[in-house]
Amino acid sequence: MADEVLTERRGRVLLITLNRPDARNAINHELADGLVAAVDDLDGDDGLTAGVLTGAGKGFCSGMDLKAFAERGAPKAVTAFLQNGWAKPLVAAVEGFAMAGGLELALTCDLLVAAKGARLGIPEAGVGLFAAGGGLLRLPRRVPYGVAMEMALTADPITAEQAFDHGLVTRLAEPGQAVDVALALAERIARNAPLAVAASKRLIRASLGCTEEEFWAMQLPHIPGVFESDDAREGPRAFAEKRAPVWSGR
Repeated sequence: MADEVLTERRGRVLLITLNRPDARNAINHELADGLVAAVDDLDGDDGLTAGVLTGAGKGFCSGMDLKAFAERGAPKAVTAFLQNGWAKPLVAAVEGFAMAGGLELALTCDLLVAAKGARLGIPEAGVGLFAAGGGLLRLPRRVPYGVAMEMALTADPITAEQAFDHGLVTRLAEPGQAVDVALALAERIARNAPLAVAASKRLIRASLGCTEEEFWAMQLPHIPGVFESDDAREGPRAFAEKRAPVWSGR
């Protein structure tokens, strides 16, 4: 995997670090490829349940590397990541800033932890662009309509504290502690059955805009893979034996 993205296993959690601190972790082709490879590792490993995505240095990610974009165009790997996501839960851990495509990376995550004072924004309109990496889709689903509209039209960021008040950030951390708080959250998720966790994520995401009838029909094909799994037998057995379950992810 490229040095632009680092990974570290923490039990059933994979810590993924964007590693271009001197470039404010701006997204170039190598970072995009490394991020997709890390997520593929997360999804393909039965021993992993969840991941944490963070940035090295003083901030999470400043968005697209404009110099690399001018020379080589947009990295297709990050476009696929923003559009398709992945199967297992991912927690963003934001220190300092998550701006433009950096906030869009964080919005693609399922949960967002941020350090107090961090800035989150989509400033593209201020430089003649718009947030084309999913920000205009996902931000109004995570904050009130008026907040999303103001962020997009003024190009002004909000603080982590404001994002917490709006429900975008689920947990606030002291500066320098975002990764620790995010890891604790991911580890709490990883105490649960991996197949059940992944199915819950898929169904919550897919339920947006569904009618009740559509949701019940959508949920139906997910039931056999979870309720007939080895883990579905292990959970009640562990409960009866008063011990922690040992999940296989199968």
